[in-house]
Amino acid sequence: MDAALITLVSIILLLLGILGTFLPVLPGLLLSLCGLLIYKFGTDAPLPMLYIWIFALLTILSSILNYVIPARTTRKYGGTRWGSIGSVIGMIAGMLFILIPFGFLIGMFAGVFIGELLHDSSDRRKAWNSTKGALIGFIYGTGFNLIVGLAMFLVVLIDIFKH
Repeated sequence: MDAALITLVSIILLLLGILGTFLPVLPGLLLSLCGLLIYKFGTDAPLPMLYIWIFALLTILSSILNYVIPARTTRKYGGTRWGSIGSVIGMIAGMLFILIPFGFLIGMFAGVFIGELLHDSSDRRKAWNSTKGALIGFIYGTGFNLIVGLAMFLVVLIDIFKH
């Protein structure tokens, strides 16, 4: 296969991976890592293997943190298991029924709030705080993923322009 075509496919995967860092329908960093691997092994790129290992480890770390960070921040702000379950149900409902970009976010936050109210309908403040914790967790996790995805993209871009 032509090196230019392989490079193009790699860049497309890297860009889709960056989009996937905040769109849950795309597997974010996995797409970016695939783009990086295709670029490294499909072209004559002298990209050091150290980069591959570092980005593979960061992708694995990100997969773990995507579950840990939102749960910790939601709990830090008073969230319960009801809010966590509500966030998952709300995110799925938001993707399916709210036909605007980022409908999953609206659904997720509504799900946390409603889940907490189902747990304790008398404490709206706790429900709002749990929702705030979910938002902060989402921002932290998405920010980390976005930085790693952009770093992979920049490594490939810099390598392309070096040669």
